[in-house]
Amino acid sequence: MTIFTFHLAELRPTTTAGALWKAPAVSSTPGLRYAECLALMRLGAPTVSPARMQLRRMAMFARWEDEAAVMAFLVDDPLGRELAAGWHVRMQFLRRWSRLAALPDLPARAGEWDPAEPVVAVTLARMRLLEVPRFLKWGKPVERLVRDHPGTTLALAAMRPPRTISTFSVWRSVRQMEEMVHGHSTVPDPDRHAVAMAERRRRDFHHEFATLRFRPLSEHGSWQGRSEIVPR
Repeated sequence: MTIFTFHLAELRPTTTAGALWKAPAVSSTPGLRYAECLALMRLGAPTVSPARMQLRRMAMFARWEDEAAVMAFLVDDPLGRELAAGWHVRMQFLRRWSRLAALPDLPARAGEWDPAEPVVAVTLARMRLLEVPRFLKWGKPVERLVRDHPGTTLALAAMRPPRTISTFSVWRSVRQMEEMVHGHSTVPDPDRHAVAMAERRRRDFHHEFATLRFRPLSEHGSWQGRSEIVPR
C-alpha cells in the first residue's frame, strides 16, 4: 500500500519559491512516487491580498512507496528536514472523483469506510486561466463554507502559479463532509458547494480536476501551535 502525506510548514520565502519552481524529484528522492509543492492561501481571502499567496507558508502533497520512505525524506533531504519542523498527516487513499495525469493508477474506490470516522479531503486542479474570474465568483463562497463549517478541524487552500490550485480539509466525519458536498449541512446557504459544482459541469473551470478522499493514519508535529488536528 502506498502512503500519501500532506505537509504544512513555515519556511523562508526563498525556500518556498525554490520548491514551487522545482519540487522533490522522483528520480532523486528514494521511495517518492509524486510530489506537489504549493504556497498557502487563506480560504475566503480577498482576491487581491497578500493572504492569497503566502510564501512563508508552504504545503507539500506527496505519494510514497511506504512509511520508511517518508521518514528517510524527513531526515535526509534538505527540504524534508525543514518540513519535519512543521506538521504532516500520513494517509491511506480511499476514493477518487475525476482523474489527474500525475496519479493515473488510482482506482475510483479503494476499500470501505465508516460514515462516523474522520476523513481528509484533497482537491487538486489545473486552471484554465481565462476561467479564473468565473472560478473566483463561484469558488469563493465554497471556500467560506468549508472554512467555517463545524465539521472541519482544519481547512486551507494552496497554489502554485500560474495554474495549479489545491484545497485540503480535515473532517470530523465522512458523514459531515458528504452533507456539505450535497448541500445538506445545517449551516447558512448550505448548497454553495453543490451550486458551484453544477456551474463547473456547465462549463469547466479547469484543464483537469480531482477530489481525493483519504483515511488519516497518523499526524506528526504541530501547525501554528496546534497538534491533534485529526479527530480521535
